Amino acid sequence: MDFNNEGSKPNSKYQSIMKRYFFGVLIFFTALHWNYGQHSDYNSLTDLSYYDQTYKDPYLRQRCKLDLYYPQNSNNFSTVVWFHGGGLTRGSKSIPEPLKNQGVAVVALNYRLHPLVSAPAYIEDAAAAVAWVFKNIERFGGNRSKIYVGGFSSGGYLSLMVSLDEKWLEKYSIHPNEIRGVVTLSATTFTNHTIRKEYGIPITQALIDHYAPVFHARGDAPPITLITGAREKEFYGMYEENAYLRRMLKINGHDQNELIEIGGYGHEIIDVGIPLLIKRVEK
Repeated sequence: MDFNNEGSKPNSKYQSIMKRYFFGVLIFFTALHWNYGQHSDYNSLTDLSYYDQTYKDPYLRQRCKLDLYYPQNSNNFSTVVWFHGGGLTRGSKSIPEPLKNQGVAVVALNYRLHPLVSAPAYIEDAAAAVAWVFKNIERFGGNRSKIYVGGFSSGGYLSLMVSLDEKWLEKYSIHPNEIRGVVTLSATTFTNHTIRKEYGIPITQALIDHYAPVFHARGDAPPITLITGAREKEFYGMYEENAYLRRMLKINGHDQNELIEIGGYGHEIIDVGIPLLIKRVEK
């Protein structure tokens, strides 16, 4: 039937039904295409061990695994290594939804937790996972020179430790300056409060020692973006810790750093912080 032929005038009710039908079909196939693209354009590998499985520690063998989410049929992509939060006492690997479908690979990992281990096990695991990415990402099409690290809360703390204290990655013949960039959300920059607990120090007592990222502030470190919630709403002075790290970086000659305070938010800033992370990752 020719809807443009004025000599042929179907009734308006029929026209309305047909328009709704074709519009519905269009929406259905658009949605089908969108969903297909969302899932088919990426591969996911889960529970890959990032330590040599000759290690005899059963907890290490069970816990120290990562998930890799990477673009299909793509090369030269960037990779974000994502560390979950949880105060070094809880939490598990997961890829935050805002990090998906961004044209980059994402590695999410588990690390050993207190009280089954104590410092420096958490940092050792973080370094081993980052080293695994450096040594393996090219097999999946990624660019070894475009690896970023980031995390939330204590995950941000681990990101900073492996990026600033050179000894952890140098064990794997990798210099942390090979990391393309660091973006943290509400990270601890003083000695982590769980490590303070191991010392018998309360969370309300500040401590800076060799387990504090700020202790290792240096001028030649990779670019660093520190993101926090509002200073009066953040967890135990987290904004001030990040401001102090930025100040010490600048004093040491580091000029590729920024501090972003997200107004109106407290400690839980993953959903609003990750879009800022993505903007700082080369696609």
